[in-house]
Amino acid sequence: MTNLALLLTYNHRLISTAAILDVFESVNSMYAAGQQPTCFNIQLVLPDQEGVDILPHYGRYSTVPLKDAVKADVVLIPAFIAGDVDMAITANNTFIPWIRQQHHAGAEIASFCTGAFLLAATGLLDGKPATTHMNACPAFAGHFPDVLLQPDKVLTAASGIYTSGGATSTFHLLLYLVEKYCGQDMAVKAAKLFAIDMDRDTQSYFGMFLPDKKHADPLITEVQQRMEAQFREARNVESFMENIPASRRNFVRRFKQATGITPIEYLQKTRIEAAKKMLEQTGNSILAVMLDCGYNDIKAFRKVFRKEVGLTPTEYRFKFAGSRNASLQMEM
Repeated sequence: MTNLALLLTYNHRLISTAAILDVFESVNSMYAAGQQPTCFNIQLVLPDQEGVDILPHYGRYSTVPLKDAVKADVVLIPAFIAGDVDMAITANNTFIPWIRQQHHAGAEIASFCTGAFLLAATGLLDGKPATTHMNACPAFAGHFPDVLLQPDKVLTAASGIYTSGGATSTFHLLLYLVEKYCGQDMAVKAAKLFAIDMDRDTQSYFGMFLPDKKHADPLITEVQQRMEAQFREARNVESFMENIPASRRNFVRRFKQATGITPIEYLQKTRIEAAKKMLEQTGNSILAVMLDCGYNDIKAFRKVFRKEVGLTPTEYRFKFAGSRNASLQMEM
């Protein structure tokens, strides 16, 4: 039997722990229905005794503090509620040495969505691939530059360390673990039970460009605002640098330091985000969308869009245009 340790971290998302418990319990139930021994022993691990009364009640599941937890085969780190990442890591710092200890003793470690922040804080992800929620990737990259962040990936696996992307990507990592410990047949049964497509390997098209303006450089904030207001008419990045009291080299350095990306990348992401919204909300042709976003070469637009989003403009429209899909005609 595989011992699973699900960490009940402070500020964890209930939907994350619920999904984890549901999948592994369902697998156990399928084994029991076939009169076979169950596969997983699940323990819920609390940070300490004092934390018991402020954590949600988990009914029939037994909870144990760290000091009483049995040796795990797999440690599971759920997602955090959106908020202050530094505060979340600090509030859960008692888990960090325990996670390291478990891994050194042979346990595998799996984080789900933003749970990757706590896993990365252990240092176990340094030099290894990782993913997390698309919208959390800029913050993750800033906090953990030694981790090989792969924002588009649904899941990553290396040396017994696993991470999953945002929200429903949790199920893809859960199915991966079910297949590893129970075999492909059980993984397929679980995929059918939860209606999960097992072949999705990217989460790029779920991302949103949410640029940070909380930095302390008012000059860069001003340029960001110019880009977001004038990206349709701009010929190039230099258009936004007029009357800026800084050399181009110094400006680019400051811009990347403040936002995490170059001015060219910022302009491109701003345009692509606008294109995504038009594809979702209007019936305009792909050509019209391209022109309205500041591009004038359909081939270049498609190439940039696919690189940023992981889908062609037409594929994106049919995935996210909602009820209008029924009446839309295939374009270009």
